[in-house]
Amino acid sequence: MKIAVIGTGYVGLVSGVCFAEKGNHVICVDQDKQKVEKLQNRISPIFEPGIEELMDRNLKAGRLAFTSDLTQAIQQSELIIIAVGTPSLPNGEADLQYIEQAVMQIGQAMNGHKIVATKSTVPVGTNEHIQMILAMNTMETFDVVSIPEFLREGSAIQDTLHPDRIVIGLDNLDLTETLTELHRAFTDQIFVTSIRSAEMIKYASNAFLATKISFINEISNICEKVGADVTEVAKGMGQDRRIGASFLNAGIGYGGSCFPKDTDALIQIAGNVDYEFQLLKSVVEVNKSQRYKVITKLEGSLGRLSGKIIGIWGLSFKPNTDDIRYAPSIEIVETLLKAGARLKLYDPIAMEKFREHIDHPAIQWCESALEAATGADALCLLTDWDEFKTAPLSQLVFIMEQPILIDGRNVYSREQIEGTGIHYYSVGRPDQKHPTRHKAVV
Repeated sequence: MKIAVIGTGYVGLVSGVCFAEKGNHVICVDQDKQKVEKLQNRISPIFEPGIEELMDRNLKAGRLAFTSDLTQAIQQSELIIIAVGTPSLPNGEADLQYIEQAVMQIGQAMNGHKIVATKSTVPVGTNEHIQMILAMNTMETFDVVSIPEFLREGSAIQDTLHPDRIVIGLDNLDLTETLTELHRAFTDQIFVTSIRSAEMIKYASNAFLATKISFINEISNICEKVGADVTEVAKGMGQDRRIGASFLNAGIGYGGSCFPKDTDALIQIAGNVDYEFQLLKSVVEVNKSQRYKVITKLEGSLGRLSGKIIGIWGLSFKPNTDDIRYAPSIEIVETLLKAGARLKLYDPIAMEKFREHIDHPAIQWCESALEAATGADALCLLTDWDEFKTAPLSQLVFIMEQPILIDGRNVYSREQIEGTGIHYYSVGRPDQKHPTRHKAVV
């Protein structure tokens, strides 16, 4: 098909590139001309493994193009995919201003029948609103469908090329064959439903996954009090096919652009129809409090934090991305700065974005994991990058002022810590304290 994708963020760019990879002709549209110029030069605005290689291949093959000319892109395409942002408003509701702006422009540019597909995450009923806006801005015929995305940052290419399922929400059943054929290149697991159900599936899926994360974090807090090991508990739970092992990793809570935004939005969707979603409200509250467990463990091991030097490993909300949106590291760093601590920060990819968000005289920006640990009174691991999983732990006791390691992601096993001399604190597992080795004189 000839496809236009409106928006070149994580969802839009990955979707556009992957549709091109499957043989479609795709034009990706963004109003930011500088961003478009970089894309035309094979420079991705997002960090996503494999994205630039796919961009290069499909640009060379003539299946992929980038432009800021929305009218031209619409008029050359059969299928229009809306993939603009829907950030949270102060009350938690989804902000639809970018959707409305894009739809108005699409309607004004249409030169014949178009299929308009919403891939952005939107509240139930939004596609009906889109239909009304289109009708007010065009005399052409059109169909509106909902095709929600389920990609994960850091593995978005694989999630798009090899999805668990594709959900297609439509009211015109005549479109079923066209849209299923388009997506069959990715998978045979295609679920066709009503538009409102498709909109709800996206929110319900993310809310359920967020619930699993908050649940295992609550279990981890109980494990710490009763002497159980949450990693063993989670493994035993996950072997039950009714439960499954995914999203049962205890830690400092979820972040990113989806779970926090979508859980808040679903609570508001429920509230708008006079239903109090008590379970999901608790999920959100548990997640907000969980990241402060790092602070509690620091205070328990160091006492007052004022004047202490704290090393931080990891700033992005998860590995393999530079995204810091709703990252637990933000609140942890802000809390430590307010407590008077001095910080040494390191992340393999997200340093620049984090510095744009938070910069402070008490922060030292480090070029390596070991530099962030050197001279620190304690070290906090906040993102489970592979680089940290293979870090030389035995060196920490010689370069740190005090060999205290707070592992907020339960990266290390008991065997990895044994014999290192590190005072090790994780989440939901027994602490490991060892006699301090003699520090090397530098």
